[in-house]
Amino acid sequence: MGITGVERNRRAVRVLVLLACTAWTPNRVERGPEIGRKWVAVVAPVVTVVAVGAVAIASQLGSSHDEPSRPRPPLKAEGAESGLPVGPPPESTSTTVPPMPAPTTSATTSPGSPATTVGPTRAQVVPTTGSASTPGPLPPGFESSVKEIDAATAARLTASWRPGCPVPLRDLRLVTITHWGFDGQPRPGELVVHAAHAEGIQRVFGELFAAAFPIDQVRLVDEFGGDDDRSMAANNTSAFNCRRVRGSTRWSQHAYGRALDINPVQNPYVTPDGAVLPPAGREFLRRDASRQGLVVARGPVVAAFGRIGWRWGGAWSNPDYQHFSANGR
Repeated sequence: MGITGVERNRRAVRVLVLLACTAWTPNRVERGPEIGRKWVAVVAPVVTVVAVGAVAIASQLGSSHDEPSRPRPPLKAEGAESGLPVGPPPESTSTTVPPMPAPTTSATTSPGSPATTVGPTRAQVVPTTGSASTPGPLPPGFESSVKEIDAATAARLTASWRPGCPVPLRDLRLVTITHWGFDGQPRPGELVVHAAHAEGIQRVFGELFAAAFPIDQVRLVDEFGGDDDRSMAANNTSAFNCRRVRGSTRWSQHAYGRALDINPVQNPYVTPDGAVLPPAGREFLRRDASRQGLVVARGPVVAAFGRIGWRWGGAWSNPDYQHFSANGR
């Protein structure tokens, strides 16, 4: 049988005590018999006590070290055998967006504000999926939809679209919205935009409806024969129109469905040579935010378009107050 750990520790302590006594005692004795005897009388008991304590400690340590280690139980495998899912649980992709406020009602109306008649009470709520491009809940009374260009709709776009346009019909969408008219009544409207911006435009008009911002009319430019001048003169808000930049051979951003003109009479375009389009917009060159339908830098229209990344032409050196576009041109 081999020597246990306890026995090894005890033998080691005995050897240490012996060596200590052997090394120190003669040294003290050489200095005199009296000193040697005193040293032995004083130190020997101390050494004995220390040795006994060391042996006791060694016994405890030895017994714990000598105890065989118990094998750990194997971990239960995760997955199919345990019935537990592997990895973290999937995160929910749904988000909750607070509803937009309804238009503020008042007993009296001021110039530039629609009447207090509340529109339809039914609102289409678009479910959110966590996507940044998905609009949140739409305001009460606001109805909207986004539809692909089917054959019936394509037949209505013969003045604004034709073969050779820079965007195919399959990349466009018909957006229907509700807006407050200049008479204070909620009115339906429709416009065509690029598919990539359809939901964003839907969200913009939802915000403008909630803010009670008045828009004269929102009709397809085809109802004006695709003529931009006629559409502006009628104070029509529109988007897609396959046309060139005025005085240029370059395609307008409207030809891609990435631009929109809102209330052109109240928000005219000032050309580099000083012309005002439409001409009826000249009286609105003085930008008074209290006037009905005006777009101003700190107003709700610029803010709503800004939230979808669109920029305002009213900040140009030759301002186009009616114009908003996805790329700022």
